[in-house]
Amino acid sequence: MVAKASAVVACFAGQWRPFCLSVLLLGCTSTLAVTIPAPASASAPQTSVQTKVPAQSRVEPQVQAQASPTVVAGRVVCAVEDWPLWSEFLKFFVTADGRVIYSFPPKADSVSEGQSYAMFFALIANDPLNFEKIWRWTVRNMFANDLDTRLPAWLWGQAEDGTWKVLDGHSASDSDVWIAYLLLEAGRLWQRPDYTAEGHKVLATIEKYLILDLPNFGKMLSSGRVSFVEPDDLWRLNPSYLPIPLLRRLAELRPNGPWTEIALNTPRLLKATSPKGFAADWVSYVRPKSGKAYFGIDELGGDRGSYDAIRVYLWAGMTAKDDPLASEVLNAIPGMRAYIAANRQPPENILVTTGTVSGQAPFGFSAAVLPYLKALGATQLFDEQERRARKMQVASASDRRMFPVRPPYYDYALSLFGFGWTEGRYQFLKNGQAKFHWEKSCSYAAAR
Repeated sequence: MVAKASAVVACFAGQWRPFCLSVLLLGCTSTLAVTIPAPASASAPQTSVQTKVPAQSRVEPQVQAQASPTVVAGRVVCAVEDWPLWSEFLKFFVTADGRVIYSFPPKADSVSEGQSYAMFFALIANDPLNFEKIWRWTVRNMFANDLDTRLPAWLWGQAEDGTWKVLDGHSASDSDVWIAYLLLEAGRLWQRPDYTAEGHKVLATIEKYLILDLPNFGKMLSSGRVSFVEPDDLWRLNPSYLPIPLLRRLAELRPNGPWTEIALNTPRLLKATSPKGFAADWVSYVRPKSGKAYFGIDELGGDRGSYDAIRVYLWAGMTAKDDPLASEVLNAIPGMRAYIAANRQPPENILVTTGTVSGQAPFGFSAAVLPYLKALGATQLFDEQERRARKMQVASASDRRMFPVRPPYYDYALSLFGFGWTEGRYQFLKNGQAKFHWEKSCSYAAAR
């Protein structure tokens, strides 16, 4: 538990999540010298240092075959979508073999979250070639080629001995659920029964190891396979691991599973843990020796809402309007809209029990709240945050004084989520199915 506690404390210092187990080794690769910045927060300037990274961790321009057609079952179907942000994401963050670079070198780590998000962006862009590369890298390196019993290790990178391998074998359920969902959706949309079968395998493992039955509350998703349930009747939960559309889709696919109950419990969790209308990064559920169980402040993470919690607003805004849970979730977190109205941008950090804020939010936060503001009908605030996010995103891609090598991964990922949705490239239906712009012109989509 001491090692676990240290990992969690480290998580709350930045955008990381806690886990602890190393398993998998990667074969040796050649190296090359590159100029890279030291790791830093998304909003802080970075300086350059020299180091060496393996050739396979080098981010090279990826081919997004916009002029080339997608081929399914030996027949031409449709081209990859022309989506500049996806092209930039591939250029900045994805290696030739499908690894998504999460942190700035010299660490150049990869996390399961990054792999799953990149798979979603590939699906938005109708880019099955890059989807396949990213997924197969994840299978080999984070699942250890075992989809029957494992969930993906959340952290992969360079160990102290110089080898590249799994650094922490614990899973993160936000990525786990996204991976299962995306494989099932890709199987449906691209007529790939192998993806469908793999998605069901991942989902079965999630249901075996990650479903909690909290006393006096009901079913909930564990944040990971181990270390989030304490022996003294304390459970650590992450509200941003619960996108309603994904839960709805899994409930439709598994009508006898736990997903409908987890979806219904999500707004209850948010209402109980957002006293000032702001979502928290992490919360605890405690069952005392006497009296009723209750939600409280997480003892390791405190009552901060920041890099994890910003996704709660993103998922809330993207939930289908005709889903009854959409309004329930939005009504639980009104604080962000009120703050933006008063201050013209989101805060970086919020103490959710007092509403005290600190820090200037990076541009990804403004992109993330766009669906939220749109869903609330806050047109002026939406326009202001869109301008802020786009201006800063464009600058981050080209201004090497601020980011000497490349822009920050997390802000770019949030931007693809936010802008992709506001541009009409995708939406979630009431049943949680993803609906993409490219389906209108693709023959296999039209034939369903």
